[in-house]
Amino acid sequence: MNSVVTRTWSAVLFDLDGTILDSAPGIIAALTDTFKFLGLPVPSRDEFMAYIGPPLLASLQERAGLPADKAQEALEIYRRDFRRDGAFNSAVFPGVIGLFESLRDAGVPLAIATSKPEDQARAILDHFELTDYFTTIAGASESDARTSKAHVVGHALAQLTAQGADVSQAVLVGDRIYDVEGAAAHDVPTIIVEWGYGSPEEAKGAIATVYSADRLRELLLG
Repeated sequence: MNSVVTRTWSAVLFDLDGTILDSAPGIIAALTDTFKFLGLPVPSRDEFMAYIGPPLLASLQERAGLPADKAQEALEIYRRDFRRDGAFNSAVFPGVIGLFESLRDAGVPLAIATSKPEDQARAILDHFELTDYFTTIAGASESDARTSKAHVVGHALAQLTAQGADVSQAVLVGDRIYDVEGAAAHDVPTIIVEWGYGSPEEAKGAIATVYSADRLRELLLG
């Protein structure tokens, strides 16, 4: 096996949606309500799946074809709806909590790097009693000044460093091409989880693809 994959990692960053949580039901329900409220044609479930992972403002512009002001309005409506009804309509993927416990026992610092707003991500992690596993929780800013995955990964690395963690051998675990590209902007490799929302083509830039939490544990801890 490639030594790049089996080396000792000094810190592990995790995406949230599609990596830790199966959050599609709540996200799609809130998106459906948003499109209906704005009188827009409602995409199919499969089409909505492509909205999960990348910054939503960009998806609303690029996929729904909304101008910047209309996309911002849609984002604000979505966030209100999601906070009210969809934020906790998720489930933790099998084996993930055991993986976190193993990494914590090994003394590996963990971070969340998500395109969700940071306060929203923290509330969700609190709800599922996952917050204590993480040294830092990094997400998008409410002002949308920090929206891209590269910005979020950079923020997570800076926060880890500020708390004394070694990020010289950091790795990101995610499920979409946006995770791969965002991490690569900081020379951080990515491991893709097959249980997420991405297609096989999105994993081409990753150093590995895993099919189970047990296999991921092997790559992260040896």
